[in-house]
Amino acid sequence: MTLSLRIARPTRDLAAILDFYGQGLGLDLLFRFEDHDGFSGVMLGEPGAAYHFEFTTGPRPTHALTPDPDDLIVFYLPDRQAWRAAVERLTARGHVPVAPANPYWAERGVTFVDPDGRRLVLENDAWRR
Repeated sequence: MTLSLRIARPTRDLAAILDFYGQGLGLDLLFRFEDHDGFSGVMLGEPGAAYHFEFTTGPRPTHALTPDPDDLIVFYLPDRQAWRAAVERLTARGHVPVAPANPYWAERGVTFVDPDGRRLVLENDAWRR
């Protein structure tokens, strides 16, 4: 079986999301759409990868999000230099690492909070060596 994955989320601020996941994390802008049946959004990922993120704004207000602190997106970056570069890009853009709710992630990576309050973990076991 071959699977592809799209994670679709509403956002209050497309520009802040583009900065965080695009410029900060380093994902490419794959597609942008404006006013498609009242929705505008972006798709971010890596060209040719079997996943991408879709962030949208729409005709109904995006109410205050209250994500659980253990509701995570985890990126495994096995290359230590790529992992370090991603962490440095996010911190250089003013995103401060936070303590994860689950101590497992504190031992294995760095956790950030995106502009909508959702958590992202950048994991690289090599960082402990």
